[in-house]
Amino acid sequence: MSTTQSERLRELLEPLVASQGLDLEEIAVDSVGRRRVLSVVVDSDTGADLDRIADVSRALSAKLDETDAMGEGEYTLEVGTPGAERSLTEHRHYVRATDRLVRFQLHEGGELVARILAVDEDGLDLEVPGVKGRKATTRRLPFGDIDKARVQVEFNRKDTKNDNQPDNDNKTEEEEA
Repeated sequence: MSTTQSERLRELLEPLVASQGLDLEEIAVDSVGRRRVLSVVVDSDTGADLDRIADVSRALSAKLDETDAMGEGEYTLEVGTPGAERSLTEHRHYVRATDRLVRFQLHEGGELVARILAVDEDGLDLEVPGVKGRKATTRRLPFGDIDKARVQVEFNRKDTKNDNQPDNDNKTEEEEA
């Protein structure tokens, strides 16, 4: 896809996506055989459920049908959200990843896996998991030190206690036996 086509598509679609309360994250046009596929990735601070995806998909489809932005020929429109292991490239991505485990590639080399605790204009407050029974530590990471960052999928995360969950620390002797 040429840069000019990408820019035209972004200029055309971004206001429409924003009017639906979403952010336009990515646009890609790929050729699959004789067909072209226009992939549009959207997101928001509160996420995007299937109804919102369907609404924005209908709006984008109608807008594309009334313009020649995709040129002649058939194409398929796919609208979705970022994957579970999304790359973090914008400030809003880091904010949305608060309390998530992230793998950071650092400019000076090296790698860091940590949980985002807080985000401000200058960087991140992180919790670095302890190793071999050691306690987790906190660390400040300026944005300027980050080369790449990607959210990690966690399958065995121990949830922190919340008010909706029973406190299982107070077991009776019978329950422990």
